[in-house]
Amino acid sequence: MTARNISRFWEWGRKIICVGRNYADHAKELKNAIPTEPVLFLKPPTAYVKEGSPILVPLYTSNLHHEVELGVVIGKGGTAIPQSAAMEHVAGYALCLDMTARDIQDECKSKGLPWTMAKAFNTSCPVSEFIPKERIPDPGNVSLWLKVNDQLRQSGCTSQMIFSIPYLISYISDFITLEEGDLILTGTPKGVSAVQEHDELQAGIEDIVMMNFRVDRPEQ
Repeated sequence: MTARNISRFWEWGRKIICVGRNYADHAKELKNAIPTEPVLFLKPPTAYVKEGSPILVPLYTSNLHHEVELGVVIGKGGTAIPQSAAMEHVAGYALCLDMTARDIQDECKSKGLPWTMAKAFNTSCPVSEFIPKERIPDPGNVSLWLKVNDQLRQSGCTSQMIFSIPYLISYISDFITLEEGDLILTGTPKGVSAVQEHDELQAGIEDIVMMNFRVDRPEQ
């Protein structure tokens, strides 16, 4: 088997593990309690979409929201990873969006149902190019931002996260084995809002990376 290229993790990585409500202000804006342990959900690899392809609005939602996040790309797998060794398992990072069908999520929450339809649809995980670990020496203190049609909607810093990256890696790996190429989405700062067909989304991590996506409707 040929060696896999970690810088193209979206082509072969097997899972996307997402952390919900990891910024207190975002939890509050959606009227959710601030969690005392990580809230996790999954996206399949079919959620990935790269620049040049559009974010497609699922036909069943009328309230699609953007959530800008720092993604952590796993370079070395493991189970029950101690926090002290967690960063040794990180290959690098990616700027990511967790696109969310908010109306469907609210409906699922009210019925006590999983969030799969709201979170795991095709193109629900736009990602930037791979960012080598060395380019973000302190992932616990970088700024993220997102604009819709040139208007700033989200601006936050990973220092505001409730659970740190080493804690998340350790916590997740206690019951989900992490594998090379996996992506962990670490949560979104406040400012999430709806996007419409033809909107242009631009997001960035400081001066390290930037990406652009257009919102579209799938052909029927």
